[in-house]
Amino acid sequence: MIEIERKFLVTSTAYQEQASSKERIVQGFLNTDKERTVRVRIKDQSGFLTVKGKSNDAGTMRFEWEKEIPVSDAEQLLLICEPGIIDKVRFRVPSGSHEYEVDEFHGENEGLVVAEIELESENQVFKKPSWLGKEVTGEVAYYNSQLSKNPFKNW
Repeated sequence: MIEIERKFLVTSTAYQEQASSKERIVQGFLNTDKERTVRVRIKDQSGFLTVKGKSNDAGTMRFEWEKEIPVSDAEQLLLICEPGIIDKVRFRVPSGSHEYEVDEFHGENEGLVVAEIELESENQVFKKPSWLGKEVTGEVAYYNSQLSKNPFKNW
């Protein structure tokens, strides 16, 4: 239940041609407390409820619990979320023995493209594709919970 990930800005659209799949994600937050977030998400035709704990000092590790729920339940929960719904398209991009999840944000966060990679340890070596830009791991402004409150268009 511990998530270890690194996050990067993306510098080109080259990842789109390398993607193995893509899906639309709409999500909102029932709680965005810095100690824990509670997220409701619809990915294509599946619903999810996710609880994430506070990140470690480096921003690379945190508790994560996720449960699939009926999409109709997720739709109802989205109606009572805090203001600021996230709308994005996620591309899954294989890279060596890993996979990047590249999120193209829409709506209030239009223009922001972020790549995440999940790792087995904080110091695990991984391949960095040419389209990977500045690392933003641990930069709170790039957390989806914060993008819902302070969208990219306001930066």
